[in-house]
Amino acid sequence: MGEILPARRRQSILIVDDHRLNAELLRELLGTRGYQASIVSNAADAEEHIRREPPDLILLDVVMPGKTGYELCHELKDDPATRLIPIVMITGLNAHEDRLRAIEAGADDFLTKPISPEELFARVKSLLRLKEFTDELETAESVLCTLGLSVEARDPYTEGHCERLARDASELGRHLALDDDCVVALRRGGYLHDLGKIMVPDEILKKGSNLTPEEWKIMKRHPVAGETICRPLKSLRLVLPIIRHHHEHSDGSGYPDGLKAGEIPLLPRILQVVDIYDALRTARPYKPALTHEESAVTMQKEAKAGLWDEELVEEFFCMLDKRRQVA
Repeated sequence: MGEILPARRRQSILIVDDHRLNAELLRELLGTRGYQASIVSNAADAEEHIRREPPDLILLDVVMPGKTGYELCHELKDDPATRLIPIVMITGLNAHEDRLRAIEAGADDFLTKPISPEELFARVKSLLRLKEFTDELETAESVLCTLGLSVEARDPYTEGHCERLARDASELGRHLALDDDCVVALRRGGYLHDLGKIMVPDEILKKGSNLTPEEWKIMKRHPVAGETICRPLKSLRLVLPIIRHHHEHSDGSGYPDGLKAGEIPLLPRILQVVDIYDALRTARPYKPALTHEESAVTMQKEAKAGLWDEELVEEFFCMLDKRRQVA
């Protein structure tokens, strides 16, 4: 008995070349293999097309009026939103230096004019397969983030908590001049930090306070459970320490590992500061919401007592002050 499977999405290719005849020839060649290709003649049009409809692969000519292919490639690979799109540089130049420039710009591959159809098809097939794999990883991450939001939805008093943590933690990462990978990890950590609570029964999760010793023991398992769920995805390697260690305290009184200040990685310490602030500013059945000023005093006092990273607490409120001044 046959199974009905969903049709696979037709992958798209963007050709960026100011020579229309060359671009049309490429599109016709790709069409013989079932690929859908669009043509633009310069970098500005390419940028607009990519914003509107991100392609699965870009065939990019080097020599164009205005911004060169090298410059466009470098900018696309520097942008977290587009850096995973494979780019093949196309040039009529054979010099070794030109190939090095393509590699330095971040190109995934290159072809030399006149283009061999067999070589074109081989390059395109290989890179589209890689893009498909990358998209599957991103889909898996999206599913996990959705699960994280579903955990939040079980508690009516934490609405918007994950969104706020993702925003503020990534903003604090940028404030501290961390690299893009760390900033992305902090954003993902905002959604995934409490994913392990999916294993905690509702009657314990919604109780909030006054947990019995046995209930508290169950609650304290959630960081390890969340780490276990996310561990198979290699792309979340920077997020795993955030998930596992965001409840550790600088004085060693936290969980699950009882780490002390120098043992707790930076990213969990960053998310922890943001998490505590959000908790203080949110009203719960067992406590009122604190004002911004009250939260600052409380966190600074607790940091001095050995719970949080004092320097990060100061940087966080410095960041919030700058945000309020801009607003």
